[in-house]
Order: sequence, then C-alpha cells, then structure tokens
Amino acid sequence: MLASLSVPPLYAAPVLWLAFPGLFWLLAGARGGWSAFLTGWAFGFGFFVPGLYWVSWALTVEPRFFWMIPFAMAGLPALLGIFTGLAGLAFHWLRRAGWGGPLALAVVWGLAEWLRGHVLTGFPWNLIGYTWVGWLPVLQGVSVIGIYGLSVLTVAAATLPATLAGPRRQGWAATAAGIALFAAIAGWGAWRLSGDDSAMVPGVTLRLVQPNISQADKWSGDKRIENFNKQLAMSAAPGIERVSAVIWSETAVPFTLSWEPEAQKALGAILPQGALALVGATRATPYGTEPLEAWNSVYAVDRAGTILATYDKAHLVPFGEYVPLRSLLAPFGIEKITAGSVDFSPGPGPRTIDLPGLPPVSPLICYEAIFPGAVLDPAGARPGWLLNVTNDGWYGLTTGPHQHFAIARTRAVEEGLPLVRAANTGISGVVDSYGRVKGEIALGEAGILDAALPAALAETPYARWGEAGFWLLLLLGLLAGRIGRPAASIVRPATARLP
Repeated sequence: MLASLSVPPLYAAPVLWLAFPGLFWLLAGARGGWSAFLTGWAFGFGFFVPGLYWVSWALTVEPRFFWMIPFAMAGLPALLGIFTGLAGLAFHWLRRAGWGGPLALAVVWGLAEWLRGHVLTGFPWNLIGYTWVGWLPVLQGVSVIGIYGLSVLTVAAATLPATLAGPRRQGWAATAAGIALFAAIAGWGAWRLSGDDSAMVPGVTLRLVQPNISQADKWSGDKRIENFNKQLAMSAAPGIERVSAVIWSETAVPFTLSWEPEAQKALGAILPQGALALVGATRATPYGTEPLEAWNSVYAVDRAGTILATYDKAHLVPFGEYVPLRSLLAPFGIEKITAGSVDFSPGPGPRTIDLPGLPPVSPLICYEAIFPGAVLDPAGARPGWLLNVTNDGWYGLTTGPHQHFAIARTRAVEEGLPLVRAANTGISGVVDSYGRVKGEIALGEAGILDAALPAALAETPYARWGEAGFWLLLLLGLLAGRIGRPAASIVRPATARLP
C-alpha cells in the first residue's frame, strides 16, 4: 500500500525506496517457492487495491450493478496480484546475492509488468514507471527505453539500498550507484527539456469541448438531445471563426451518428469555412440490416455535414464494451455495464488518418492510450499528433481520471508526438511532445479550451525500436546479477532468519 502512493496523482517517488527493500527482504526470507509466490501476490494485492479502487465506481451508476462492487474492489487486484506473485516466484528461483539480488528483482518485476500489459488483452495500468510523470526530467527516459524499461530501472534503484543489510561497503556502493543512475537520467532529461518549447503547427487552432455530463444523464432518453445541443452551443462560443477543428469526447454524440444525417448537418453548421468536427459517437451497420454490428468510433465531419473519415476502437474494454464468454456468463446475470445490449465490434487497430487542414492524426479511444507501443499504425505513415477521446465520467472525481491522463501523457513522450485529449468530465488537455501540459480543463468542470497544436519531434529511439531497450535492460540485469556471492549467502536482515 505504501508503494501505491508513488503512482498518479500523488507521485510520491521516495516511498519506493522504502517499499521495495521491504519486498526484497521478505522474498529473501521466503522458505520455498509457494511462500515467495504468496509474498509477491500479497504485495501486488496491497498495491492494486488503493491504486484501482476507482474501477468499482463505475458500478454505482446503475443500482443493478451494486452487487458487483466487492468483486471489482478486491477481485481485480487479486487477479493482477498473480503477476507480482509470479515475479516473487521467479526471484526465488534466481536467488541472486549481493547487489545482484536487487537487479534480479528489477528484472522479474519488469517482466511481470510486461506480461500484465499483454496477457488476456492486457491491463498495463499503474506501472511503477508512471511515478515519474510528476518528475518530467526523469520521464524523458521513456523516449529511449519506454515505460517498461523505466520501471525496471526504478525498481533496481529503489531496491539497491536493501544491500545495506549486508557488508556496508558493498551496500553503500550499490546505493550510490542507484542514486547516480537516476541523477544521470534526470540530468539528461533536464537538458532535453531545456530547448525551445514554443514550436507550434502554424495555422492550426483546436477547440476542445468538455461538457461535464454525468454518466447517469449521458444516455438518459429525455436528455440526449439536450446533451447534444449543449455541446453544439459550447462549440459555437465566440472565437469559433479562428478554429481549425472542434473536438468532442468519446461517445459525446449520444446516438448512432451514422444513422442521423440531420445531426451530421447540425455539427457542420457550427463550423467556419475549412474547419472540421472530430467527435466521438457510436457507428453501426445500416439501420435494419441483420446481423447488427456496432463500433465505438471517432468521426471527422466537415462544414457540409459530410463524414470524411471514421476510426473504430480496436482495443475494447471487457465487460464495458463486450462480454467475454457471453454464452457462459449470461446465465449468471453478467452483462456489459454500458448502454445497449449489443457488444461492440473491434476495429482493425491503430491507423493514421489524413484530414484537410490538419496534420495526419492517430486517433485513440479511451484506454487505447494505455498500451505502450500500440498507438501508431506500424505499416502507416508517422502522424503529426495523437488524438485521445475518452469518457471518464464513469469514475467520478476519483484518482482514476488523473491516472488515465498521466498515462496518456507518457505516450506523447515515448513517441515524440503531441497529444490532444478530449474527455467528457475531464481531464481534457493539450500535451506537447515532451509531456508538458500546454493547457487543460480540470476534472469535474465544464468548459472549452482553444489551443494551438504543438509540433512533433523527430522519431524517438523508442518510436523507432520499440521495446528493444527494455529487453536489453532485462538481459543486462540477468548478466550483471550473476556476479555476486553464492545464492546461499543472499542478503537479508537478521529478522528474516528468525523462526
């Protein structure tokens, strides 16, 4: 639980220098593989309960889902704890001594985080590396090694002081090495941030619309038109003549836009000449066709109300947008918690869309922004910006939306691309290619934000080589961890030897 204070929005990074030595000593004192697994699992459970409590908030929107709250509050952390349990088991098998022990823990922790981000659709939320979103010079490291790589270095540096329980000279040397490593990363990051931050795409002004519509009202039958008209009025506020694109959040249009030509024309009517509306809405096969398919989409609409392009969300939320193993779970009353009985269909994946008057864009809907290395079309042209539309209204004024925004900011640093984010209830904002917030609308507020689009950087090492730096760190950690005293003399505090 102490380690959970390091993740957004608190960013209390120093607590990791207490939490991970404690984990290291507990694992070093494990009497067998099962004990090591349970120790790692317990650490993960304690980390995820306060870090992910907000997930259960979505179940308060409708009373029929109240019974699921305890399962979301404890069940999800229990499942995710399996990954940290496996890390504990792997550490027990490696049994490295001296400063090789902390390196071994960093390797297995990094591998566990990577697996958590990929197994069963993946959920790479609150990775340890995200503690540095609040410390931007250090966060610049993800432009080279990615967020998984930054987690590995963080756990290594935070655990090295555990060696002070052994020979003092070796312990102080290991601790100093960890401090020097992060001092070097921070120094390089500060140098990277010291350049001119005023570069903007000429002639492009974006208007972000954050209506702050509660989730209980968003799909209410008698309020849908009212909600739509509210966003039209906000979009048409003074200054619209200077806007290149109006951007609405995920499913901001509270009906299937592809079925509603009048709504398309209403969107176009608020736009000045040459401007576009980029809005979130559902898309579906033509009305009356069977079988009916639906997608969670972003539409690009021009002044004539013509749909120029669409992007369909590819990475869907289990139980939010579809029910896995529906035929098996339906008899137990388990259904998706979002509106409508039809499961969304997945889109083909990330793509770069060319739009008139704007740089090419890579759209990301909701939590698609949490997946490192999966925000760009690997076969397409490099875009000029990332567009993330989301609806975090499900989670109220909890820490969840703050974490989501911090995670999305990290994608900007990794890829060297600016990020524009429109959220129903917040946090909406414009982030430059270094992760700096150039403008935002706070959580729980309604408003508009007119902002220039920051310029993209040259392709970062991470954008070019992906997770190669992460895998190299794991290899180096394993090789370096082999240098040390025999496993039987693994460093542990005296209390770990008590019966």
